[in-house]
Formats: sequence, C-alpha cells, structure tokens
Amino acid sequence: MADLICRYCLYILMGCCSQWAIASPWQVEQRQPFASKVQQTTAVNYTPLTQAKKSWRLCVLIPHLKDSYWTGINYGLVEHAKQLNLDLELFEAGSYYHVDKQLSQLDYCLKHQFDAILLGSVKPDLLNHYQPPITKPIIALVNRLDHPQVQTRIGVNWYQMGFHAGQYLKQQANKPSQLAIFSGPDKQGGSDLVEQGLAAALTGSQVSISSVHHADNNRNLYRDQIEKMLSGNTPDYILGSAVAIEAAVAIVHQRQLQSKVKLLSSYLSPAVLRGIYRQRIDYSNDDSVVLQGKLAIDVVVQELQGKPAYGDIGPRIKAQRIGQISEDVLSESLAPASYYPLYRVSATH
Repeated sequence: MADLICRYCLYILMGCCSQWAIASPWQVEQRQPFASKVQQTTAVNYTPLTQAKKSWRLCVLIPHLKDSYWTGINYGLVEHAKQLNLDLELFEAGSYYHVDKQLSQLDYCLKHQFDAILLGSVKPDLLNHYQPPITKPIIALVNRLDHPQVQTRIGVNWYQMGFHAGQYLKQQANKPSQLAIFSGPDKQGGSDLVEQGLAAALTGSQVSISSVHHADNNRNLYRDQIEKMLSGNTPDYILGSAVAIEAAVAIVHQRQLQSKVKLLSSYLSPAVLRGIYRQRIDYSNDDSVVLQGKLAIDVVVQELQGKPAYGDIGPRIKAQRIGQISEDVLSESLAPASYYPLYRVSATH
C-alpha cells in the first residue's frame, strides 16, 4: 500500500509515467444479449493492434468534457489513435441537453471524409431523430445507443454499476439506514440504469432510498442540492456521480458529519481516489475509462479492417475502497494529472 501511495503522489505531481502503460493483452468482457439491462458476461483476453493498415479517419462525438470521466475517455482515444497513426477529430455537445447540437455534429461527420464514427450519445434514441440515411459505421461509445445499424458498443453495463454499489451497501449496513442519491441528468447517460441496478441490489436489505436528485454534471448544482437536502435530512449514505461526491466531501466535512454520513461514488475520478486515500470516501466503482477509450479506437479499426461486429464489449467493473485500491488504477482508470483534452489527432502520412 505504501508503494501504491507513493506512485499516486508522483502521478498527481507529474502525470502517469510510461512504465505504467497498459500491458497487452487487455482484460475485458463481452456481454450478451446486446444492449440489454441484464446480461451474461464472458471474460476475453483482447490483443490490441500495434499498427493499422491505413491512417483511418475517425470522428468522435461525446456529450461533454466537463468531468474527469470523459477526460479519461478522451485520453485513451487520443493515446491509441496516436499509436496507430490515425486521424481523429472530436466534438463535444456541451451537455446531455444539447440534442440538436449533437445531431448537427453527427451530420457534419457523416457528410465529411471520415471512415467511421464513435458516438457517445446524449440520448439513447438519438439516431431516430436523424433523417438522412446513415452511410458510415457507427459504434456506440460509453452510452447506450438504440438503432438497428449500431451493433457494437464500447463501455460497461450501467445497471451493473448500480448493482455493484448496491451490493457493497447491502454488505455494509448492519442497521436500518437511509440512502440519498445524487446522479446525473434524469434518464440521460447511464443515470436511470444505475438507479435501477442500485434499487435491485438493495431489495431485502436494511437500506432504503430516502431521496433521488438529478442535475447536469456541475459541482455548483450538486452542492446546492446537497446543502438543501442536509438542511432537512441527514442520510446514513450519499451515493452519486463523482462530481456530486466531490462536492459532498467538502460539505460533509464543513458540517462535521464524517462519522454520520458515508460517501460512495458511482464512478472514479482523481478527486474521488484522493478521497478514498484520505478515508473521506468509502467506495467507488471503477470502469477503467482510459482502457475504454483505447478499446474503442482498437475495435473501430478492427471492424474497418474486416472484423465482424464485437457486440457489447468493455472492461470488467472493479471496486476501489479504503484499504483496497487496485494496482492498475493509475494506468487504466485515470488520465495523467497534467493531461488536457485534445480535439484533434493528425496522422503522419
């Protein structure tokens, strides 16, 4: 543990060093049936490409770059695109509520010289709102995307993300307890599936959900919601997005509620990892976002080069908790501390 803490300190100060790069093959899972809430998983040793047959041109659309989750995805995309000498252009909608903007960006990608599109959709039925024919391969990135032409999705099962957190809570609670949830935008991204999985895991437990709150991923919005909730009720647990839990850490500390309120994050961020090290956050899911970004690049190139659709594929969901932090968390799950998102990668032709 001391060695891992030292590595983390260096990571925060200097960024992740090259010797911590992900080894080959990658440990991932394929899930069936495709795009279903409840799935069967098969462990896969995925051997990534070391070079591409040509400098493919990829368009990437994502909801936003407001938090470390999508920054980690961006880092994985960019690093593997550079390694394979690809052209990549990335566009962010700016919010899960900017459907028209993402549709406009999609139209641009379909009408310009891109070979394929990686689409982190702002809503599951986005493609049903696009009227012209879809003439290029589209792979779902992170978020669910319901359309008959989409046969590959890179990510994790967000219902299972909620279920994993709920199982942890169920094991921890030894008395009747209340849980307040602060998730992302209502029914956007994976927030609704996280809530469903969480509720399913808590069935028959001593934990009851006292309130559910939704907001765009904005720390100020979450801070206001948490302050208002704590003014009228003090739950035993608060579970939320990383941005929400980052806001909750300071509020719980200011109100001296550390011994009364336990914090859990539905996904990992650098600040959440620091909170676990400092024993201010009890638990976080970890879905290896850097690996997701790299896998997305590799899969889309494999398919462009003739491989069949990969279906539903992504990393195994892990848990990071006090005293039990994975050795590979720095290489697979977080962009380096010094990393700033990039919107374009140009191949050397």
